[in-house]
Amino acid sequence: MHVAQTPISRDSIAATARLIAPHVRRTPVIDVRGEDLGLLASTLTLKLESLQRAGSFKARGAFANLLMRTVPEAGVVAASGGNHGVAVAFAARELGVPATVFVPTISSPAKIERIREYGAKLIVGGELYADALAASETWRAESGAMAVHAFDALETILGTGTLGMELAEQAHDIDTVLVPVGGGGLIAGIASWFAGSVKIVGVEPEGAPKLARALEAGGPVDTPVETIAADSLGPRRVGELTFPIAQRYVDHVVLVSDDHIRAAQRSLWKEVTVVAEPGGAAAYAALLAQHYQPAAGERVCILVSGGNTTAVDFGT
Repeated sequence: MHVAQTPISRDSIAATARLIAPHVRRTPVIDVRGEDLGLLASTLTLKLESLQRAGSFKARGAFANLLMRTVPEAGVVAASGGNHGVAVAFAARELGVPATVFVPTISSPAKIERIREYGAKLIVGGELYADALAASETWRAESGAMAVHAFDALETILGTGTLGMELAEQAHDIDTVLVPVGGGGLIAGIASWFAGSVKIVGVEPEGAPKLARALEAGGPVDTPVETIAADSLGPRRVGELTFPIAQRYVDHVVLVSDDHIRAAQRSLWKEVTVVAEPGGAAAYAALLAQHYQPAAGERVCILVSGGNTTAVDFGT
């Protein structure tokens, strides 16, 4: 499948789904009663991409890149806050490709450990994702490796689009999907599949409001990154490819505090026995904080996007 001949459409997403199917899981959805979570909504649907191979939705984009593009002898290089690096390392191991992964010092120990376990060459340095990205670009130029972008690449968006396709098959009656936003690759892929047929709401930490600020400014802009979810939702700006899709299809963006995210992690574990990393719990935090309030009878799907954490007891 050649990039130049593959626009983002339902047909190209379906083709990508067939290509990566042998390598990714069809993750489950579960319905939970809103009252069990202390919420007014009658029934909520959780899409548990935290149970995906390599621990997050990022596996979809990683395999799409490695299978749709010609990988050079030097292998692949990726910059990541953590989950994308884990996914690229995992996909590279499965497909027999050399991989080098750059992560910043904010990356969680759980993610760093998994990257090492999957056999990639790991370089930890710089404070934020942007620092890791700059170092990876230098390495790409020197080594000839193929860069696998965490969010702003056609193949990555096609990969996340398969999640939207899968969700549409599993939950026919949803009205709204709450999606956490980092660089925008996840929400762009999901929104590309639904193409306005359901309401898409982005959720960002208050300390990293990239899409919210981009929508206000009319294009990607740099924002500060100060949040416990920085290792998964921490790029300084949304992507140039992802932004126009979000601008077209995303209904609006809500912001949640780090305290709301921690509370969401605790609630998911206590009430549903689901382990979510901070970024993975962000979409649920929007409901818990009542920053998104469903209308009467509205069926809301919450994307639990990742579970790469060593923490299980989230405290009281």
